[in-house]
Amino acid sequence: MDKNKIKEIIESSLDGSSAIVDGGEGKYNATIVYKGFDGLNTVKRHKVVYNSLNSYIQSGELHAISLKTFSSEEEKT
Repeated sequence: MDKNKIKEIIESSLDGSSAIVDGGEGKYNATIVYKGFDGLNTVKRHKVVYNSLNSYIQSGELHAISLKTFSSEEEKT
């Protein structure tokens, strides 16, 4: 799995989101801006993202991903 595929999965799963994914060799960092994060704490935001990646994590195709999540309002400040 490469960073472009992870970006595609996140953005297609979280309609209207924007993701920047870096890394390689199974270890990635992602910064995600999504209006659906409004009102959610960090743990709940991460769960939303992990749900979209769960099958890849369980299969071992995606080993580790570190997340930074922002609501669309937080991005503006």
